[in-house]
Amino acid sequence: MKYAYADPPYLGRGRKLYKEHHDQAHIWDTLEAHQNLIAKLDHFDGWAMSLSAPSLKQILPMCPDDVRIAAWVKPFAVLKKGVNPTYAWEPVIFRGARKRGLEEPHVKDWVSANITMQKGLPGAKPLEFCVWICKLLGVQKTDTLVDLFPGTGIMAEAVERLKNRRWEQAPLFKQTEGTT
Repeated sequence: MKYAYADPPYLGRGRKLYKEHHDQAHIWDTLEAHQNLIAKLDHFDGWAMSLSAPSLKQILPMCPDDVRIAAWVKPFAVLKKGVNPTYAWEPVIFRGARKRGLEEPHVKDWVSANITMQKGLPGAKPLEFCVWICKLLGVQKTDTLVDLFPGTGIMAEAVERLKNRRWEQAPLFKQTEGTT
């Protein structure tokens, strides 16, 4: 099966946070760009897309009816002046996850993992998050996962770890309460 993961500049943040990294980052400040991305994602067997909590109400209506929402909960999150309560979670919209049998380990629709710091790119995801995305979608050793916004390359590292280990026998990251 062929899966995709998309972590575009969040709606309204392209010009502000990513202009030094990509001269076309400003296009992600429009709903049209996100709608086109969702159409592209629907060519895959399954997909997941990260977005900001404030943009969820605008982006979710553009998605097919059978999507689900998962949550990345951030125990350590950046505090922003004038924003209280702070945003300490991010939604992930996903679709087309592989069906699992009752005998297979259950994957939660949320993960708790700290943000990354000083990775050279705003919004860089931690390895634990990327492993969880693979588990959420049900990616297996023979599958392909296309990272549409490869950034730091951490998703490729998570997929490589998947292909070299069995989750049931060798966890990809330290098990903590709330992770699978």
